[in-house]
Amino acid sequence: MSAPTSTPGSALGRHLLVEFTGCDAAVLADLDRVTAAMLEAARASGATIVTHSFHHFSPHGVSGAVIIAESHLAIHTWPEHGFAAVDYFSCGAVETARAVAFLGAAFGAASTETLCLTRGPLGRLDG
Repeated sequence: MSAPTSTPGSALGRHLLVEFTGCDAAVLADLDRVTAAMLEAARASGATIVTHSFHHFSPHGVSGAVIIAESHLAIHTWPEHGFAAVDYFSCGAVETARAVAFLGAAFGAASTETLCLTRGPLGRLDG
């Protein structure tokens, strides 16, 4: 799936909310592995990386974001639950499905659920 480029009369972007369950706890607790996976997921989707920042929490868990020219890719992990939540917002033409598939494999996810929201004036759920 790829996000459309904004045009007059269209929504501004696509926002994926992704839940990975049954993940490898050791991977989700590892700052370097989560950072590398997120950067590679952005590359795999064809996004243009601008910068990134990640933080390891004590006793466990990683949060971070990759800022891309098309918007952002963010993550929060709960290794103790084998769970990772990822947001991928894009206002450009990127292959978000590639990023999701890459992250699922990198985290050893048993299950992946994705919700896609259309964002912007014409994408609002409330009209």
